[in-house]
Amino acid sequence: MSDVCQQCGACCATFRVSFYFGETDQVPGGTVPADLVEPISPFHVAMRGTNQPQPHCQQLSGTVGQAVGCQIYPLRSSTCREVQPGDEHCHKARAHHGLPALTAAQLG
Repeated sequence: MSDVCQQCGACCATFRVSFYFGETDQVPGGTVPADLVEPISPFHVAMRGTNQPQPHCQQLSGTVGQAVGCQIYPLRSSTCREVQPGDEHCHKARAHHGLPALTAAQLG
């Protein structure tokens, strides 16, 4: 996890984190613990806490914008892996939480 992500966490508290149920550990090769997701369709699940009007992944620890961590980071879904520091989703989430856009220096 990048240092800027460990000080932010805005994406985990802004978006619904949904993905194909085959990424859960109920399916051979899946990694996301099945008890941490809820069904949203016959073939898709969402991380608990993110399918809400004010999403906040239950696996996010800490305070958004200060210091955070993902309690299942090595087991996270493809959806989580796709968001990158400084991308469009990152900037949207940071703005939603009143955080400034990342600078080139922060992105290294």
